[in-house]
Amino acid sequence: MMPSEKVVETDVLVIGGGMAGCFAAIKAKEQGVDVTLVDKGYTGKSGQSPFAGSYMVFNPEWGDDLDAWMNQVTTVGEYVNNRVWTEMAFKDSYARYNDLVSWGVEFTKDENGELFRMEGDILRPCRGVSMGPIKHAEILRKQAIKSGVKIIDRIMVIELLKQDGRVVGAIGIAMESNDLHIFKAKATIMCAGAGGFKPAGWPISALTADGDTMAYRAGAEITGKEFVDPHGTSAEHPAYLIYPNRPGHPLRFKGGRPPKRTMINAEGNEVPGIGTLFLELEFEAHAGRAPIYGETPDGKKSVVIGGAASGMSVHKAEGIWPADTDCTTSLPGLYAAGDSLGTMQMGAVYGAGGCALAGASVTGTRAGVAAAEYAKQAAKPSIDDKELARLKEIIFAPTERKGGFSPRWVTQVLQNTVIPYFVLYIKKEDRLQAALTIVEFLRDHTAPMLFAHDPHELRLAHETKNMILNAEMRLRASLLRTESRGCHYREDYPRRDDPNWLAWVLLKEENGRMKAFKKPVPKEWWPDLSKPYEERYPNRLPGE
Repeated sequence: MMPSEKVVETDVLVIGGGMAGCFAAIKAKEQGVDVTLVDKGYTGKSGQSPFAGSYMVFNPEWGDDLDAWMNQVTTVGEYVNNRVWTEMAFKDSYARYNDLVSWGVEFTKDENGELFRMEGDILRPCRGVSMGPIKHAEILRKQAIKSGVKIIDRIMVIELLKQDGRVVGAIGIAMESNDLHIFKAKATIMCAGAGGFKPAGWPISALTADGDTMAYRAGAEITGKEFVDPHGTSAEHPAYLIYPNRPGHPLRFKGGRPPKRTMINAEGNEVPGIGTLFLELEFEAHAGRAPIYGETPDGKKSVVIGGAASGMSVHKAEGIWPADTDCTTSLPGLYAAGDSLGTMQMGAVYGAGGCALAGASVTGTRAGVAAAEYAKQAAKPSIDDKELARLKEIIFAPTERKGGFSPRWVTQVLQNTVIPYFVLYIKKEDRLQAALTIVEFLRDHTAPMLFAHDPHELRLAHETKNMILNAEMRLRASLLRTESRGCHYREDYPRRDDPNWLAWVLLKEENGRMKAFKKPVPKEWWPDLSKPYEERYPNRLPGE
């Protein structure tokens, strides 16, 4: 039976239904245009947003000091945060917080009925607010529907549609069938989230870098792939979050601080730091001092492992390189927000709690408004029949193949290649190059021969191709950055290299090959190079 085709025409197409996607859709709809939101899962329950428990809010009326906040992110992020985006996230966050409150999202109050603001040892002076019942994602879905946004769940968008150099929509398949969905849009907003390799832990199993990879194939520039996310998890319950006293639930704060979590290595010594921010778990394992135990004051203890978010970067680092502060990209008609937009808001380390959701809501709003204004002026999209035929052939190729490689098997090979801590966490040129050789083989030999016997396998086949491309991006970016900085550590280059690597790594397709190149950070954002290295970088790395 041939798959059916459904054509959806809209002014603004939003791909992804997390915090960024819902804000983008709602704010675009408020501009008076037709908006369609499509999600691979179920808007309100998929992605990372439903699991987040804090939201960063900057408000001068609460005594917040912009210079102090900026200094924290810049210092902890090791001077490669984009200060324009950092400042915008701070300044716009209070308005977005008020949006959430007006839509019915609850935030934790203290015993006096005042808004409870979090404060931790390394997270000063930036402070977030703790969310009450974790229902914000569901509330965002309801608000989007109330606003008049059309939501289509369980559609995997596979490729962007282009005509005359302009993005004019996207094409994808239903999750329960091979039915094709063709979305014709005057403006498209990518909010598909981060990239991952389906690790055993953290809520990112459906985030397979779909947004980054389809934008890359369409000609966009991608950034931030070398700065790995170091979240850990419990070995006994890897699908739970790391905190052993509240398995499976977002972190709750008491007295302005997270519950004291002591990390103890195999030799019985306390692991310095807070356990995840600067790859502490990976450094301990590499030194032969694993397993590592996380213990809370009530005596609950569990073995902690790193790599729970393997394949993902620091929040608000990886993604499509922005062309302007309205979330436009280098591709006309394409906008991006959330973890799909490489703002480098946080730099090389995620150094302030709640900035992920705040950044998502701020960029989602900006993208929604800008895309709506663009759509009002844009002509009705036209899509060439030959281009549609080419994309259909790519999409359904795995279903035509009787033999070849199972996407599950190829995914397992990819995971075995890149997830080990000594590849993408504790890096070295020979290991990175060895992994890249395998990934290139998977890209060139196994990916073209993936087979799919049913709709589920067809989705897996395209996710596997995206994860292979994401792996290549991470390896090439890591090879190019010949230094250590934040959550990018090279054993063969264990120090920060100023000013040579006060820069961002960008990736772009040229003549069928992936090109990695660097873009310097503006000189006015550099640290004071006359200060001693130890003063500029208070965190010591192994080998320094």
